[in-house]
Amino acid sequence: METISFKSAVAANWLRMSGTSSQGLGGNKTMPAEIDSRSAKLAASIEPPVVLLVEDNQINQVVALEFLAVMGLRSRLAKNGLEALASAKASPPDLVLMDIQMPGMDGLECTRQLREMQRNGQLPAFPILALTAHALESDIAASMAAGMDEHLTKPLDFVALRSRLGRWLALPGLKS
Repeated sequence: METISFKSAVAANWLRMSGTSSQGLGGNKTMPAEIDSRSAKLAASIEPPVVLLVEDNQINQVVALEFLAVMGLRSRLAKNGLEALASAKASPPDLVLMDIQMPGMDGLECTRQLREMQRNGQLPAFPILALTAHALESDIAASMAAGMDEHLTKPLDFVALRSRLGRWLALPGLKS
């Protein structure tokens, strides 16, 4: 699956759900021009938070990216720890969702390196949430010891993810 085409689909879906414009997106209601114009100006003036998803499994990528889009968040994808480090250096995210087991550099080592860069002033502080199928107490302890702020288990549940992200980010369209 091409990430670019997926991102386009998610963007179109977000526009449809947010109501910023229903013309040309298959909506059956047309919004008055004044409301549509105000919504577009408001949407352009407020940048939603950016979540860096670090995940190697394509199915988990699709699910997580769609959940983030439905919440109105912008997202970037890194498929392993090395890509995550490069992405965070290039443009620091507001939050990282970090898989633990990935090829190359795993999520624990990536988190340790991100935290080191933050301590050295190379990156601003941002929360890192573990995203893994491993839910034993020893797994949670390993995540926390590496510097993660929370530990979420897969498979992802939309309501649980939204609740956890709401602790760390201002979610567009949701009251905090």
